[in-house]
Amino acid sequence: MKPADGSTNIGKTVSIRGELSGTEDLFLDGSFDGSVSLPQSALTIGPNAHVTAELNVRDLIVFGSVDGNVHASGRIELRQTAVLFGDIVAARLSIEESASIHGRVELTGHPAHQLAATSE
Repeated sequence: MKPADGSTNIGKTVSIRGELSGTEDLFLDGSFDGSVSLPQSALTIGPNAHVTAELNVRDLIVFGSVDGNVHASGRIELRQTAVLFGDIVAARLSIEESASIHGRVELTGHPAHQLAATSE
């Protein structure tokens, strides 16, 4: 798997503890423990990644393991090898077969009052 062009890359042999924030897209394939704040950017959790963190991002793609709550203003994609332990709040969610979630899911893309109005 190759990171998207223009994104910052943290490789699989890198371990980080602390707070991470920024305005660039990020590909994380190593070990991370802490919190990630990328409210205007996309975060990709690579297949080798083990992330224990609270995530606040625009978009999230998960191939690896995440232990922590996730808030995404845009889309979350859980690919086949994804394992997520924590609650999800997102506008949209895509889950491939074999991916797993252990937690609650709240989708904010279509508020309940809009759905009721369109079904009448």
